[in-house]
Amino acid sequence: MQQKDHWESIYSTKSPDGVSWFQPHADTSMRLIRSSCPDHQASVIDVGGGASTLVDDLLDDGYRHVTVLDLSGRIDAGGRPA
Repeated sequence: MQQKDHWESIYSTKSPDGVSWFQPHADTSMRLIRSSCPDHQASVIDVGGGASTLVDDLLDDGYRHVTVLDLSGRIDAGGRPA
């Protein structure tokens, strides 16, 4: 199975909080981003973001130039992998 097929399968068979790596909030990532990139006008990219809540945490914290890149093309109406 190719990587893309693998992730398409994950997103189509599991809920976002039904995977072992789910976190309601990406506290460690946010702490690292805040310390290395305190400028809220800087561009931030979440590579392999999937259904992560990191983008929500970044926006809530005031970051405005946020991009999520993911291998899966399955996106729901809210802009998240579906």
